[in-house]
Amino acid sequence: MRPHRPAGTYVLRPHPRFSLLLHRRSMIVALALLFGLLLAMASSASLGHSYIPPADVWRTLRGAPTPYDLVVNELRVPRIVLGALVGVCLGLAGALVQTVTRNPLASPDVIGVGHGAAAATVLALATGTVASPGAMPLVAVGGGLAAAALVYALAWRHGMQPSRFVLTGVGIGVALSAVVQLYLTDSELDAAEQVKLWLTGSLNGRGWDQAGPLAVVLLLALPGLVWAARAARPLGLDPDTAAALGLPVDRARLGLTLLGVVLAATATGAAGPIGFVALTAPQLARRLTRTPQLPLVCSALTGGLVLVTADLVARTLVPPLEIPVGALTSLVGGPYLLWLLGRKQRR
Repeated sequence: MRPHRPAGTYVLRPHPRFSLLLHRRSMIVALALLFGLLLAMASSASLGHSYIPPADVWRTLRGAPTPYDLVVNELRVPRIVLGALVGVCLGLAGALVQTVTRNPLASPDVIGVGHGAAAATVLALATGTVASPGAMPLVAVGGGLAAAALVYALAWRHGMQPSRFVLTGVGIGVALSAVVQLYLTDSELDAAEQVKLWLTGSLNGRGWDQAGPLAVVLLLALPGLVWAARAARPLGLDPDTAAALGLPVDRARLGLTLLGVVLAATATGAAGPIGFVALTAPQLARRLTRTPQLPLVCSALTGGLVLVTADLVARTLVPPLEIPVGALTSLVGGPYLLWLLGRKQRR
């Protein structure tokens, strides 16, 4: 007898011992989100302090001689690609962490990844251990990974309890935030301004140097993401049921958490701590697809679409001033978080 397959789903079997369950609505939503992301990227390439017709943008990208080569190829396109990659990484990281914790209020920001990256950057600037600006993303990645490892070690008590994991992350994040604030109050003005600018999260002045390593990390993470998509289905159930289905629950949680932390820390190192994208993107994707588990592909595309759109608004909302995209996402994400809290309390 064939196993029951939910209506509106398809089985993709590239290998006799490997299969994937595809939801028809999820595929339609993914295509719509991909189209929206490409449209947002094209609009961002045309809009800004000076308007460039889409036809001229396309001609410039193809290598034709136009007066817009500097603006398109050096300023806007690298920033747009980086914004899409950072959004994809944050969307994936948020979906993985929320799958592990089974809590829509959890995200890499909550478990201390952003705070660890910020604290490591501050300490590097304060002690002068890193002189090269190009090494600062690596410092941020190391700080984020170290903070997540500390949270995991403190939360482990004969297994990982999701609620204890989240609360431990909140406590570590508060402590690391105090370290950052202490440095800002006692440091020189120039160093403090540099740290404050990085803490807001911004794509301004960033480009291929940050987008290239981020793309490499995403490619290397693809096998892990394929495994995560399969492990997330039983992990979304209660632990006893997941264990009865043959899933090593603790190892699966550790693997998903590690993958999410690496993606979030790398994105933070590339663009600074950009809040609420990892929190909101998975929940928006889930509401669009109406699936019981958080959809990884749609979460990634939603994160990319949200961040590219937010960066476009941040560049064009109050010309000629430019709002850091992290400040804009926090401004929009704050009310969303309050809505989630109220919804969870009513339940």
